[in-house]
Amino acid sequence: MTDHIKISKADGILTLVMDRADKKNALTNDMYGVLADEIEAARTDAAVRVVVIRGEGDMFTAGNDVAEFASAKPGSLQNVGRFIRAIAETDKPLIAAVQGRAVGVGTTMLLHCDYVILADDAKLTTPFVNLGLVPEAASSMLLPTRIGHLRAFSMLALGEAVEARDAVSWGLATAVVPVEELVPAIEAVAARITKQPLGAVKATKRLMRDSEALTAHMGVEGKEFAERLQSPEAQEAFMAFAQRRAPDFAKFA
Repeated sequence: MTDHIKISKADGILTLVMDRADKKNALTNDMYGVLADEIEAARTDAAVRVVVIRGEGDMFTAGNDVAEFASAKPGSLQNVGRFIRAIAETDKPLIAAVQGRAVGVGTTMLLHCDYVILADDAKLTTPFVNLGLVPEAASSMLLPTRIGHLRAFSMLALGEAVEARDAVSWGLATAVVPVEELVPAIEAVAARITKQPLGAVKATKRLMRDSEALTAHMGVEGKEFAERLQSPEAQEAFMAFAQRRAPDFAKFA
């Protein structure tokens, strides 16, 4: 395990497990770095035919480590961008198993996955605006395309949660299983993928996605996100989070 990411590779499957359960698998810059390193390396690793992402404990991930982000200096969280680009650009199949809450990037990363299994207790949320921020990982483009503007606005602007079965019916996930069956289910899917002709799988994925358009949109989002991170609204949101109170945005125009 490196920086709260458990890494295993066997039978063509690279498994990356977020293992910071005591902090609800909140992602730090170092954790993003490990994830980015592994996904980038998998592209040229002949021993990897599919990448699996999952989390330990009762939650997939609480999203970004808010304390780290609140105190971060401009340009100090570069691994976040590396991870987001890696999941957008990888040509190997990327699949995920999600239990409990998937907050922020925990949901937006799923938009880049090729197969997603949710536990029946899963809830997807993207509360960026709640923190005075904007969406990332090209989700401001991908989410409305996937589920429509109205549903996407409720998720992105209001931070409304989506239950597992709604997520499947909306097209945000492939299937729902009981939580105790989640890991076996994703392992079975990964094993099936390894038996497919990898060249054809990669070509099919490439035809299904415009990675250049995604990374270009990420650049636009990233610039806005960095500016918003330093905004008075974000500072109020982070301070309110630390002080365990409701933020007051009424004083900002």
